[in-house]
Amino acid sequence: MGGHGGGEEEYLPLFETKLVKGNVAYKIYAITVFVGICLIWLYRFLHIPRAQEPARWAWIGMFMAELWFGFYWIITQSVRWNVTRRYPFKEKLISRYGDKLPAVDIFVCTADPKIEPPTMVISTILSVMSYNYPPEKLSVYLSDDGGSEFTFYALLEASQFSKQWVPFCKKFSIEPRSPAAYFAQNSSPQDTTSAQEWLAVKKLYEDMKCRIESAIENGSISKDIRDQHTGFSEWNSEVTKQDHQSIVQILIDGRTLDEVDDDGRQLPTLVYLAREKRPHCRHNFKAGSMNALIRVSSEISNAPIILNLDCDMYSNHSDAIQEAVCFFVDEERGHKICYVQYPQCFHNITTNDIYSNGANAVHEIELTGIDGFDGALYGGTGCFHRRESIFGGKYSKNHRGEMSSILFNKMNDRTVRELEAAAKVLANCSYEKDTQWGKEMGLVYGHPSEDIVTGLTIQCRGWKPVYYSPERKAFLGVAPITLDQALVQYKRWSEGLFQIFLSKYCPFIYAHGKIKLGAQMAYCVYLLWAPNAFPTIYYVIIPSVCMLHNIPLFPEVSSLWFLPFLYVYVARNACSIVEALTCGDTLKAWWNSQRMWLIRRTTACAFAFIDTITRQLGFSQTAFVITAKVVDEDVLERYQKETMEFGSSSVMVTIIATLAVLNLFCFVGGIVKIVWGMDLNFADHLVLQIVLCGLVVVLNVPVYQALFVRHDKGRIPSSVTFKSVVLASLVCLMPVY
Repeated sequence: MGGHGGGEEEYLPLFETKLVKGNVAYKIYAITVFVGICLIWLYRFLHIPRAQEPARWAWIGMFMAELWFGFYWIITQSVRWNVTRRYPFKEKLISRYGDKLPAVDIFVCTADPKIEPPTMVISTILSVMSYNYPPEKLSVYLSDDGGSEFTFYALLEASQFSKQWVPFCKKFSIEPRSPAAYFAQNSSPQDTTSAQEWLAVKKLYEDMKCRIESAIENGSISKDIRDQHTGFSEWNSEVTKQDHQSIVQILIDGRTLDEVDDDGRQLPTLVYLAREKRPHCRHNFKAGSMNALIRVSSEISNAPIILNLDCDMYSNHSDAIQEAVCFFVDEERGHKICYVQYPQCFHNITTNDIYSNGANAVHEIELTGIDGFDGALYGGTGCFHRRESIFGGKYSKNHRGEMSSILFNKMNDRTVRELEAAAKVLANCSYEKDTQWGKEMGLVYGHPSEDIVTGLTIQCRGWKPVYYSPERKAFLGVAPITLDQALVQYKRWSEGLFQIFLSKYCPFIYAHGKIKLGAQMAYCVYLLWAPNAFPTIYYVIIPSVCMLHNIPLFPEVSSLWFLPFLYVYVARNACSIVEALTCGDTLKAWWNSQRMWLIRRTTACAFAFIDTITRQLGFSQTAFVITAKVVDEDVLERYQKETMEFGSSSVMVTIIATLAVLNLFCFVGGIVKIVWGMDLNFADHLVLQIVLCGLVVVLNVPVYQALFVRHDKGRIPSSVTFKSVVLASLVCLMPVY
């Protein structure tokens, strides 16, 4: 895409990449901690008890756990070794390209109107229809994998409301542009001069929301509404969620000047898609939905850039498209870029992030560090793709594709009905048979984490991704507000990622020689979440039980071997605290993240590992399932007060409670031995075990409150309390070998 500014201006870059300050200090820290870890390994190896000595196997187990922690730490440092940040220059973009900006197709995916309410879905749709970008260059597609007429009706209502909402957003430059989020944050007009207009738009939104919710509550759509649009004829008594024909409806045709807002400006194209579903066909979940969207959009708009979003991830930054486009059209490096990934952020994070959902350090340090190796992960949402790369194209050094070469389809003379008919064929179940879709084209099938695999395969074809974290968060979603929900989500992620590591897509094998070694290692930081479970469980149980039995597993305080243990522990936690505070977390949020780190590894990661291995061996998965509870006002109130929500008798909660009670018993028992016997030698030998056990106890304070103090519905049930006390007591009585 050529420049139009004239002179030297057209050759100036549209983005720059800067190395984050502090890398030298970090490398000094990393090298010294590595030396400390090596000394710990050496200590373990040199002091392994002989065959006849007590706790030989406990010691060997500690050695194995510390070997794993050390190697995993080395891998995690790869993402911090080369942390970079990207800075796009959107002002240059607008001045240089003007009306030559490339077109953008926006995909929003939903699957179930009960879990993902249509009113939430259309707020996301309306937020992306209101971008500060030429509307004739935008096409918005909603993929409804639930095939619900209520979702279609909600989108139809949104198409009408957009005529007032889009000009309102642009006139007053409001943020965010999701009506649900905007009116929730602004209970009254901020500017008295616009109060009347503000109230009128809010009333229109509330009326629309009321009509949609009433239709859903009644379980049917009235004949008057059905008569308003021929699209309702697609639904009859034979249509079900898993058995229906392809449905494609163009609700706003952006090619015509007849589709304008209340200010007379064009509106973006708006399309509803429900791909064909049949009981005998594999649908490949979200990956199948995305691939259908890629094909259908190529028939209708065929924009060179694609943005994909989950239905709960509304746009929070009206200039996000402009900033993403800067990366694609940069004359020097833009032709290499396959996708621009924005961080996945949430709008309902509490001040101290009780469930550690915000993951600020991950977004601002780890993921930007991976980007420093040209290996940014594709996260499945909030990602701008080059259509050519996700369509299966391979990067060539001699190829400099121009964004304007793939025309936004305004030149064709086909009617809306002709476009819909042609697009329906591309969404049929049989279309992908004997093709490369799901293999070399589109998102890759066969993996729970198809987004990560897809990003890796695209990079292995020679393309370079970009991770971009702007100051204003571009997209905001909804984070889990109960512990059960948070752990189920983490288990699903851990399981899918570990499956990739055990498959042909393992970065060290599939991407060998195709992406940088640092990027391969960085991928494994996440792919190896699940195996972290058992070393962590071992470290939480064995040192505490051995302390209770007066068996030392660490060097005495007076020994020089004590120093590497002390240094590694203090340095790692100090670095972690600095990172958290630098990324905007509070100290309490960091502490909460340590608790969730422990809980996730000992529960979600453990079950993810077990389920993955049993699947690999051809056995059935574990029967363990947690059903997410309906979020009522009490649950929401406790979440806002940052009170952990247990309220479940699940296996995960039982494990959490048992480990907490076990360490409490061991800690109290150890302290009693010291005080009762005044045995200072005992304390000198076991000081590190006492500290380790004490830290686990302090981390679990909310668990003890839920076990023994609280009386609300979010407490741990009495049956779990009883089981945890019995199990912990039995472990305390077990001999150590």
